[in-house]
Amino acid sequence: QVQLVESGGGLVQAGGSLRLSCAASGSIFSINGMGWYRQAPGKQRELVAGIRSGGNLNYADSVKGRFTISRDNAKNTVYLQMNSLKPEDTAVYYCNAFVSRRLPPGEYNYWGQGTQVTVSS
Repeated sequence: QVQLVESGGGLVQAGGSLRLSCAASGSIFSINGMGWYRQAPGKQRELVAGIRSGGNLNYADSVKGRFTISRDNAKNTVYLQMNSLKPEDTAVYYCNAFVSRRLPPGEYNYWGQGTQVTVSS
C-alpha cells in the first residue's frame, strides 16, 4: 500500500501564504503524477494543480499566477505554494498520486486524508 500524508494547512488572512506538503511512502516503484484537489462546502471536488513525471504542469484558472506546484522526487513529495490567498480558496485540500507498483504490477491511484485551508477576510 501507499500512503499520502498532507501537512501545512491552517488559518490565514486574505493576502497571506501557505505551503502544503504531501509525502508519499510505501511500496512505490515510481510516481507518475501528483496533484492537489480541493473541495469547499457545497461544491464538487476540483483539480487545483497537477504535475506529471515529465514536469508538465497545469493549474485551475482560478489559481493561475498565485499557486505553484512543485516536486522533490528524491523525497516523493509534492508541494503547493499558495500566495495571495482569497476567501474563496477556503476548502479541504487533498493530495492525489498515480503510482506504479511492481508487486503486484500496475498503476494505482491514491488519495491523502485532506488538510483544511481557511482564508479569512
